[in-house]
Amino acid sequence: MADINRDKAQNESAHTVSLAARSHAEIAGVIEVKSFDEQSVVLDTVCGQLVLEGEGLHVGTLDMTRGVLVIDGRQTAFYYMDAPTTRKKGFFRG
Repeated sequence: MADINRDKAQNESAHTVSLAARSHAEIAGVIEVKSFDEQSVVLDTVCGQLVLEGEGLHVGTLDMTRGVLVIDGRQTAFYYMDAPTTRKKGFFRG
């Protein structure tokens, strides 16, 4: 079990987001680009799904062997989408 936690910590430390002047982002730890257009880019990273929003977004460089993505354009928001948690119903919760 310790090996799994160590591997997860190493993967998460490989994820970085560098933003310069809200117009140039370099993101490491990218697993897959789910979708992109001029208003949003949706990525799977080693730390979960990341959504970048803005105007005139352009995917400049995508290096999947290193897991690095470069995005240019006016960037207004970055946020992570956590998977919805479903609570199991117990005997007293109905």
